[in-house]
Amino acid sequence: MKVKIEIEEGLVENEVIIRCGHLDDEIVSLQNYISKQNNGKRCLALSDGGTDYYIPMEEIYFFETEGREIRAHTADRIFVCAYKLYELEELLPGSFMRISKSSIVNMEYIYSITRNLTASSVVEFTGSNKRVLVSRAYYKALVERLHERKLGGSGQRVQTGGK
Repeated sequence: MKVKIEIEEGLVENEVIIRCGHLDDEIVSLQNYISKQNNGKRCLALSDGGTDYYIPMEEIYFFETEGREIRAHTADRIFVCAYKLYELEELLPGSFMRISKSSIVNMEYIYSITRNLTASSVVEFTGSNKRVLVSRAYYKALVERLHERKLGGSGQRVQTGGK
């Protein structure tokens, strides 16, 4: 690996650019290490159109599959993610949880869960109109983890209800 430092006077904020032939574990580890140096925020490389973005994991509400793509949702944007869901489960911090075969959510942003006894339940998020489905197989585990996190931490309660 080649390392190059360029000094550019007048630059408002330091910038690190990683050029690579493909994204692999070594590059991701390097990216995460550099991101941790920036106030401890870990970022994921996500894309939208032809532009790559480095989004702090804390800003991601949920991931879901759409066709063959994995999409990362923030409060107001959708990005394409190069990882598979099983790879994300390994990379993401403990605030994220798989809630169906096709979705992983950031529990920090869950505002409510509308329970449906015969089908998937609906998860809604704080600060966003976005919704995602939680399958019956994951519902109980999600509610238990939310109660542990929300009641044990900030005292904020998550609304759960039935239809």
